[in-house]
Amino acid sequence: RPIPAGRVTPSEAAAFGAILSVFSVMTMGVLVNWVAAALLAFTIFFYVAIYTMWLKRRTPQNIVIGGAAGAFPPMIGWAAVTGTVTLESVVLFLIIFMWTPPHFWALALRSSGDYKTAGVPMLPVVAGDKATRRQIMIYSALLVPVTLLPGFLGFAGPLYMSVTAALGAGFLWFAFSLWRKEPGAAQEKAAMRLFGYSILYLFLIFSLLLVEKIFGLGALPAGALVPGM
Repeated sequence: RPIPAGRVTPSEAAAFGAILSVFSVMTMGVLVNWVAAALLAFTIFFYVAIYTMWLKRRTPQNIVIGGAAGAFPPMIGWAAVTGTVTLESVVLFLIIFMWTPPHFWALALRSSGDYKTAGVPMLPVVAGDKATRRQIMIYSALLVPVTLLPGFLGFAGPLYMSVTAALGAGFLWFAFSLWRKEPGAAQEKAAMRLFGYSILYLFLIFSLLLVEKIFGLGALPAGALVPGM
């Protein structure tokens, strides 16, 4: 935002971003391990080059594919603690990856006019509100079982499973309520309710994993989620 406002030039922003990126990767490599540093470097590259420069203004699937950039932090945290990338860390990645589309498309329904003006082909702009509500419902239905995988794989306990199942039911209810709405004030209200709930939902899911680890109820490596939180 400082760039369009004229407070920072594009070249200054690029230089500042490059310096921060290089030093953050080098710091993690030297002080933690190079597996985590390599994942961090790839995450920065993916967000800048794949999502921002390539996908964002070219396809309505920008959030689906580009959402991977926001899903890497738990894998980085896991690698920082264990030095490896395992199936457990991939599952944590998948939770955020599947959560991103319904979370962001709910907000996009409210801001579709702004995206259209800016020339960003978000799903509501390209496919319309009805198709967006349907995709939100589909991704929500796929998200809930993915959030239960930590329990099935043995690195989350009964507390996580029971509370996450209840939270998932709530997520599906908000998504279903939005799916039934027509464009207008009711749709916008339902979309923002889902958006707000989705933030709390993800926070609570990862907090449950931490709580179980603290009290010895799960098998999560100590500190694995810190970069993601």
